[in-house]
Amino acid sequence: MKTSVIVNRFAHKGGAGLRWPAIKAELEKRLGPFEAQFTQAPGHATQLARAALMSGARRFVAVGGDGTVNETLNGLLDPSGQLLAPEAVLCPIPAGTANELCRALGHGADPSKAYDAAAATGRRAIDLVRVRCIGAEGRPVERFGYLMAAIGAAALVSQRTSQSRWAKKFGDVAYMLMAPAVILGFRSRGVAITVDGIDRGTSNLFTALIANTENGGGGLRLAPGAAFDDGMLDLVEVGDVSRLGALLGVMPRLADGSHVGHPKVCTSRGRSFRFASEVDTLVDLDGETIGRLPLDVEVLPRGFAVGAVEPIP
Repeated sequence: MKTSVIVNRFAHKGGAGLRWPAIKAELEKRLGPFEAQFTQAPGHATQLARAALMSGARRFVAVGGDGTVNETLNGLLDPSGQLLAPEAVLCPIPAGTANELCRALGHGADPSKAYDAAAATGRRAIDLVRVRCIGAEGRPVERFGYLMAAIGAAALVSQRTSQSRWAKKFGDVAYMLMAPAVILGFRSRGVAITVDGIDRGTSNLFTALIANTENGGGGLRLAPGAAFDDGMLDLVEVGDVSRLGALLGVMPRLADGSHVGHPKVCTSRGRSFRFASEVDTLVDLDGETIGRLPLDVEVLPRGFAVGAVEPIP
């Protein structure tokens, strides 16, 4: 199988570039000699993946964080979210700030598993998340992801962390370091919510997550019970909680998932969601700011595959 290796040396605030020689050595042990392609700007991984796909590549090794993996994945999809080549397989290598897909796959504590999976012949199907919202320039945007979409405070924490010159150097805890300042300056806003075509009216929200995996934000258990291969998405709403309530009552419980028992937090499940608000509200997908409300989210079951040492149905 022809392999394309796409590397974001700027991931983890340049940490991926410093680690690249060691990462390359591990990959060469398993894949043999290869010529890597390096991203130069946001969105470049999508272009590189699409060009490699057209040249016959079917295994795509993405070295970086979840943003790099997400961009690579989007290069393999047509506008409807279908794989341009059904046999294409995505192989994430953890070199970013959080590496949540690798964590969800069980590679977080032992990166050697990610290297092994990149060279293996097995596949594991993953649900795809399709997101439509309003982009930064005011035009509709459509993106595909695999972790979770976030609106409100959580999306703002992600944006501020990505923009920070210092925060990402702290790896997994970067989001937690940035969160207090964001939370103490944030206000709840009215958001109209529709789930699977059923209008649920308008709720005051501090933040909301539409999750395909349990983990996010640097290993936090944000959506307990969410599974990336069950054809469903999990909605976690943090309602009209005070700033101190969010900071002291919700945030400390994110690590173990016990925040879902907080009286201002509610959970539900569905296959499609819509969110709208009269207040400007950021949208984040897989750790990257992609636009603002209104937002439509839906799951595309088993939309792509990742490499696996053993085939998983």
